[in-house]
Parts: sequence; structure tokens; C-alpha cells
Amino acid sequence: MPGIFDQDLPRNPANYAAISPLSFLERTAEVYPQRLAVVHGDLRRNWSEVYRRSRQLASALVARGIGKGDTVAVMLPNTPLMVEAHFGVPMAGAVLNALNTRLDAETIAFMLDHGEARAVIVDPEFAPVMQQALALRQSTAPMLVVDVEDAVFGPGTPIGSITYEDLLALGDAEFAWALPDDEWDAIALNYTSGTTGNPKGVVYHHRGAATNAISNILEWDMAKHPVYLWTLPMFHCNGWCFPWTIAARAGVNVCLRKVEAQAIFDAMRKHGVTHYCGAPIVHGLLVHAPAAMKHGLPTGIKAMVAGAAPPASMIEGMEQMGFDLTHVYGLTEVYGPATVCAKHPQWDTLDIGERARLNARQGVRYHLERDVRVLDPATMTPVPQDGETMGEIMFRGNIAMKGYLKNPKATGEAFAGGWFHSGDLAVMYPDGYMKIKDRSKDIIISGGENISSIEVEDVLYRHPAVLAAAVVAKADARWGETPCAFVELKAGAQVSEQDIVLHCKQHLAGFKVPRAVVFGELPKTSTGKIQKFELRQRAGSAQAIDV
Repeated sequence: MPGIFDQDLPRNPANYAAISPLSFLERTAEVYPQRLAVVHGDLRRNWSEVYRRSRQLASALVARGIGKGDTVAVMLPNTPLMVEAHFGVPMAGAVLNALNTRLDAETIAFMLDHGEARAVIVDPEFAPVMQQALALRQSTAPMLVVDVEDAVFGPGTPIGSITYEDLLALGDAEFAWALPDDEWDAIALNYTSGTTGNPKGVVYHHRGAATNAISNILEWDMAKHPVYLWTLPMFHCNGWCFPWTIAARAGVNVCLRKVEAQAIFDAMRKHGVTHYCGAPIVHGLLVHAPAAMKHGLPTGIKAMVAGAAPPASMIEGMEQMGFDLTHVYGLTEVYGPATVCAKHPQWDTLDIGERARLNARQGVRYHLERDVRVLDPATMTPVPQDGETMGEIMFRGNIAMKGYLKNPKATGEAFAGGWFHSGDLAVMYPDGYMKIKDRSKDIIISGGENISSIEVEDVLYRHPAVLAAAVVAKADARWGETPCAFVELKAGAQVSEQDIVLHCKQHLAGFKVPRAVVFGELPKTSTGKIQKFELRQRAGSAQAIDV
């Protein structure tokens, strides 16, 4: 029965509005219209201009019949247009699908079809692979293909029917966009490798995007007007929600097409960078760069690392450059980072080895995540906080996906028992911090990107000389992990490592190609199942090859 606080106190437009990161851009454009928002080569745009262009994009899409529930794909590097897409597409009510620019044409074609993309915006650098993908599509539904022109990259070959700037010219800079009717409405679609090898479409909602963007601010104690360098791809979990975070703080998006040490250091000096994110490979690239390249860097730059735990050498190297490193953990299904190894002042007095041990943990929940626990997947009860008993990391709260697109079975399994099951096995320490010990999924994380071992195995099995194949992760100083292929050949077959690699290159994106190939009989159980745990041990001694 309703209580007194439910009587005559209705929800109405005066006291309730959907939470959405679109509001962040609107406010910043009103409060700080002339503040610098985007830097790209010689290009400079303020927040008023970004807002106007985002509204033009939304208006132009709506005029083309693209609206609520429609998918707009983009194949873009870290450029100003990618920032605009994170606002303009959802302002039209549509869903942004930022495609991984490292993928092959076949996978891209699958994503365009599965996500039912109505339009795709293509950077000239990726026009050739997109043209192949469009030819491989199974769907016959019409698709608007928009060509991007970028002075930093240079001229390209058009594959679409209109350029991005011409499309914007057809839109209204005063377009009356609206917040979603329900903050549960989808804002983005991101594909992630699954254990089956088929990409799964992870659907984000407005509420989750906004809450994770705000959590980023809180975890970093981010002051107003940060200068953020885009080393992390914006296609990866929507840049860990930082396009929306930087808009909320009226910061500067320093765009970077390619991740190169010299370009990063130059940008840091020239623009006074205060923050950046990246996989371990990015930070390692900077730590191991020549000393002369690091001269004159700003002090106190805040860096965020996700993926493999930062080793002592990385922490020490970052400190020597005057950088403050924060370790976070998450998955595509939880909007990127959703836990943080929150540091304590007393850690600063410890030796580098002990600090590295503490900072290697995946830590505690993000501010606006409801809960993260290490649970026994059989009983769904917390494991003892003894640093030894393993369970599965599970999440619940606003920073969790809606589910997997068109895959109710996988969605149901992921949310079984009212928690999102990460598939990562971990222990919990007495101080409430958790640490990953193993992966229950056969996913290889290379340079921050997920690689399905089964997808690579499927390609290996297509080779006529291969009788059996298994792929596991091999530790790599640069990439964190790379695929290592164990191959059992058919009787009488003679194939070299390079033959296997060349075969894989014909069917896989470059980063998925095995960096080590080992020939021999595969260890199997009595029922014929390949024993991957033994192969993981062997992978430690496998030699990498030039791919």
C-alpha cells in the first residue's frame, strides 16, 4: 500500500529527467562556449562549435530517416569527427556502433549486418577495408556510406555517396534534439570477441554511459578543463566513456591518429596534457623511449592503465617521468573500467616491489558501480578474503550492459543469479581488494584487444595439412599477450611456421595472427579433449616468430 511519501508526489518534467551524457555537452557549450574542445593537427574547435556540429549531424541523420533504434556505424580513428559522433548519433535517437579499425573485412561485414547499420561513416585510411566489407555484406538493405576527409591523413579514395562535411551542411545547427524517453534506451553498440569466436554485440544504455563517465571523473579527482590525449582508441568501449567524461569537465580532446612515442611526447609538451589512458603496451612504449625524447615533459600527468597488471619496471619508469599511474580493470560489458586499484598515501613509503604488488591488483568498485564481488559461481556466495580462495569476479549495478544484441541465451547466462559474470577468476584480499589469477574464458588480451582462441583455431583447421590445433596466450613484453598456436599435422604433411602464419594472415586481422607456432602431437584427455592447461605451460618456452 502506498505510503505518505508516494501520495500526490508524481514524477513530472519539473522533477525528473533521464540521465544521459548528452546533457554534459549541452551544459559545457552553454557555460564554456569559447573554451577549446578539440585539437587535431592545425584544427581547433571550441565547445560551442562541437555542440553545433553534433546537432547538425543529428539533424542530417534524422532527415535521412535515421532515428530511434537505428544503428549508425563509424570506422574512424581518434579524430574530431569521432568525438562528434558520440553526441550527434545519440542526439538523433540512434545507436552508435564504433567499429574496431584493426579488424578484417569479413568481421566488419558481420557486424554491419548483425547490428543492422543504416549508415556508416568512414575515414579515408580505412576506406579500402570498408569497401571490401560492404561487398561481403549479406543484407540487401540500403546503407548510407559517408566519406570523411581529413587533412592530417591526406587524400583518400571515396567509397560513399556524400562527404561528412556535405552531410553536416544539410543539417540544422539549432536542431531540437531531446533526451531519451527512458535512460535505459540504447546509446551504443560495441562488439567483443566471445568464447565461440563470433563477435557479440554489447548494448550500452544512456544511464550506464553517464554514470561511468562521472565515475571516471571521481576516480581521477579530475578538475575542470583537463587536457586529455587520445592514445586509447575511441572504438574501444567508447574510449572507456571518456568522450563523455571530457565533455562533462569542459576539457580538451587532443586527437592522435597513430600511437607513436615521439608524437605522444610532442603532444604532451605542446598542449600541456594532463591525462591519458592506454593498454600496457602504450605505457611501455613511453617508458622505454630514448631519454632525449622525454625532455621537457609536463609534470604530474595522470595515466590510466588497464589489462595486464603494471610490473615494477613500468611503475618505476612512469614515476621517473613524473607520471601518476592508476590501474583499472573492466570489460566491454561494463563500459570499460569498472574497478580501480585505489591507492593509499601510505603505499608511497613502500619499496618499489611492494608497491608493484599492491598496484597489480584489480582493486575495488568504481564509485557509481553498485557492487563488485568475487563469488563462488556454484553457490553465488563471496569467497573468503584470504588472498588464496578463487572465485569469479561479478558485477552488478548501473555500469553493466543491457545485454548481448540478438542473443538471449548469452545474455541470460551472463546475468545468471542477478550478477554479471565476468569469466575472470580472482581472489579477494583482507583489505577488500581483488586480484585476477586466471581466465575461465579462452580469451587472449593483446595490446588491450580481445582475441578469441577459438576463432584462430577455426582458421587453423581450414589449412589442409592441419589435423588438430589449439591456441593459448603467450606472455609478450610488448603486447601483454599474443596468440601461440599448437598444431598437429596430418600424416605425411610438411608445413613450415611461415606457411601457417601466411594462411592465418589471409583470414584474420593482423593482431590475431599467432606470433608463435609449435608443431607436434597435442596432449589430450581420454575422451579426446585437448588439454589446454598443459599447452599454456609449454607456451612459456615457445619462440616468437616474425609475422
